[in-house]
Amino acid sequence: MPSDPNVSYTVLRANSVHTHEAEIKKSRFLALLKRVDSEAAARAFIAETKAQYRDARHHCSAFLIGPTRETGRSSDDGEPSGTAGMPMMQALSAHKVPSQRDQQFQGDLSDICAVVVRWFGGVKLGAGGLVRAYSGSVAAALETAPLRTRMRSRSLTVRLAHADAGRVEDDVRTAGFTVLPTRYEADAAVLTLAVPDRELDVRHALDTVTSLTAGQYIPRPGSVDWHDIPLR
Repeated sequence: MPSDPNVSYTVLRANSVHTHEAEIKKSRFLALLKRVDSEAAARAFIAETKAQYRDARHHCSAFLIGPTRETGRSSDDGEPSGTAGMPMMQALSAHKVPSQRDQQFQGDLSDICAVVVRWFGGVKLGAGGLVRAYSGSVAAALETAPLRTRMRSRSLTVRLAHADAGRVEDDVRTAGFTVLPTRYEADAAVLTLAVPDRELDVRHALDTVTSLTAGQYIPRPGSVDWHDIPLR
């Protein structure tokens, strides 16, 4: 089913900067992507990039923030109006992970800031060439970027006997659920599932775990939080 922005969307892996570099008609283009959680964080990354590559002529940028992409900004940073920042924004908005392409769903990438640094090589690219260079740099970087699903999750905890923990965890993973790191206490192993925070998903998880353990262990619904999980 299509992703629900109130429950999940696609993000870049945290705590890293992903890059892609290309030369186009003697100009050097360096695209940098970073996970951000606020406009202030995006602007800080843009400022850091400008300081790091101060010898470049342009530092064009675009960012999208929030599950529904409620915040978005772009900058041409001296390039002709509409030839850099907005094409970069469109590349971010249009990106789809493989499962979205296969099922013809819309992309939902967010919480991301892109900066494309340009060192002018002496050959003018023209408006069309600039649009292709800036949007293409972002699109190329995204193709190899480490992406994750950001999911609003309801935690379900199951207290297990130590002897049963490995088997039950394997069964739950095989059933397709996201399992967070198991916590081992003196008298029990605490298995935690992260389930999409929708009533049907929570009920399905409760019923499945109860069935897998033949009613021996009953999950307990817990708090709601956002978690990064591998793409599916």
